[in-house]
Amino acid sequence: MTLRPKPTMEELTALCKRRGFVFQSSELYGGVNGAWDYGPLGVELKRNIREAWWRDIVVLRDDVVGLDTAILMAPAVWRASGHLDNFHDQMVDCKTCKKRWRADQLTTDRCPSCGNATLTEPRAFNMMFKTAIGAMEDASSEAYLRPETAQGIFVDFKLAYQTARKKPPFGIAQIGKAFRNEITPGNFIFRSREFEQMELEFFVPPEPPEEAMRWYDYWVGARYDWWMRLGMQPERLRKTPYSGADLAHYSKATTDLEYDFPFGWGELEGIAHRGTFDLTQHVAASGKDLAYFDEESKEKYLPAVIEPSLGVDRALLAFMLDAYERETDRTVLHLHPSLAPYKVAVFPLVRNKPDIVDLARRVELGLRPHIRTTFDDSGNVGKRYYRQDEIGTPFCVTIDYDSLSGNDATVRDRDSKEQVRVSLDMLEVHLRTALGKI
Repeated sequence: MTLRPKPTMEELTALCKRRGFVFQSSELYGGVNGAWDYGPLGVELKRNIREAWWRDIVVLRDDVVGLDTAILMAPAVWRASGHLDNFHDQMVDCKTCKKRWRADQLTTDRCPSCGNATLTEPRAFNMMFKTAIGAMEDASSEAYLRPETAQGIFVDFKLAYQTARKKPPFGIAQIGKAFRNEITPGNFIFRSREFEQMELEFFVPPEPPEEAMRWYDYWVGARYDWWMRLGMQPERLRKTPYSGADLAHYSKATTDLEYDFPFGWGELEGIAHRGTFDLTQHVAASGKDLAYFDEESKEKYLPAVIEPSLGVDRALLAFMLDAYERETDRTVLHLHPSLAPYKVAVFPLVRNKPDIVDLARRVELGLRPHIRTTFDDSGNVGKRYYRQDEIGTPFCVTIDYDSLSGNDATVRDRDSKEQVRVSLDMLEVHLRTALGKI
């Protein structure tokens, strides 16, 4: 397959707004920087990404269970995890234009906005959103919106493995909202203040150390393969391992899966060997025993953790960029069928023939319980085809004059534009087969 040219961020953001994928949050009142709303097509694409991840990580495995922990947690959780003391970015202010920047994103001592060399010295800025629980806003009511979903898994580790009757190696997966008060959110939905994470904490015996590393290598490969199966172009995805000073203080090994965005290579997913750091911290802070007791070997230990972690929003951005193609006469999103907001669009060839419109509606209603469909009768059929191409719909079904007598329809392929005639009696089988082959 020929590598598709990279679109610009401006092209993609225009498509997202025009077709109802992503909108600026509170746009009516001027917008909120770093916050985004998902439109009718965006919520479908997001849901499909979540389901594709959950199916691969949880549904198809017998060694992973799910969890859904609260966004609000005891402040002691964040003290134990190190977020209160260490979850900082270095921030600088411009004394001239008053704009604020992350120090690690500056390449000179001049303000990127006004060009003056009037930047303050870097200072630490904690990225957690602070809030209050209850009616009184004092020290006793202080709380935080979670900056990651992982800590909920660690805190509930013992409850989860006991009730699920699992033993290491096994994993706990979670999808949920997280919040980071980014100094400079940007690049559309790549870096925002409110986002959704998909995280797996995979617990393995700490001894021998080679076993944990084997699982780390396994998850690096498994997560890369997931992106490939969903149609990602291999030239745009790479594995970047870290070592030495580049590793987080708790990490024994880390590999980022990076995507070639229009603004350069950026992290898409991280796979980290976190050792026993997290559980050890919570045992020390809570005074509670979180160790796993193996009934067979009579061993008691804190498991090591392998963590694949990615954001739903960033995944959506990468999938859309990767699928985008601007052809001479149309724009196409070559989305994998499992991700496409609609799998099939059903059209009546014309709107002024009640028999054709009625049959088209009956065909769409018949498919709807089995395949995600949409009905479209706006504009001429050529414009409808291109509208569906632009939102990634793999197949279009057109009911025409011949359908009334021949009990068949035209099925058009999004990528090739090829059209075939299919009996209405065999339409669902044909579409299911075709969708499975892409």
